[in-house]
Amino acid sequence: MEAAGARLLLSRSALPAASWKEARFLFPARTRQWKAVAMAMENNVAGGGGYAGVPNTNYVVSLDSAPYSLTRPLNEILRDLNKRVPDKIIDADHNSIPWYHTNRMLSFYAPGWCGEVRDVVFSDNGTVTVVYRVTIRGSDGEAHRESSGTVSLNDAQFEDPVAAAEELAFCKACARFGFGLYLYHED
Repeated sequence: MEAAGARLLLSRSALPAASWKEARFLFPARTRQWKAVAMAMENNVAGGGGYAGVPNTNYVVSLDSAPYSLTRPLNEILRDLNKRVPDKIIDADHNSIPWYHTNRMLSFYAPGWCGEVRDVVFSDNGTVTVVYRVTIRGSDGEAHRESSGTVSLNDAQFEDPVAAAEELAFCKACARFGFGLYLYHED
């Protein structure tokens, strides 16, 4: 099941009639479709051992296909990301949103988002620059934004300058989606 596109399928012809009741407990009913098919196969027994309303030829039910998607259209996700965040999570000293709150809110508004470090550049002047990309997947496509963060390697304020540059780049990439963007414009 690790291969992309691998699906767990149950075929009526693959299991004897008694096994359908057992299969219901082996494979948890995760979708309404599976529940409906399982109930139809258990309850609608017709004469002669057949199932009423269910064809006898290779009836296949995919257990991992959901009747609805957790993702939403991109315009809804972007609209939600542009909302003001609660004041209690804003770091008043730096007038910014900590990365862990940004991460949590992205997971809430845009489930399935992903981020990646695209480049790390150590320059001769003693700085490190990290380029970070955030990708948001919606039901109608995906969008990505990139940004960079630069930190001095000699700054004693940062224990790990590369991680600090990554944090800056991540938060700025999220701001390019509109998340907390207003904080960059207020005085």
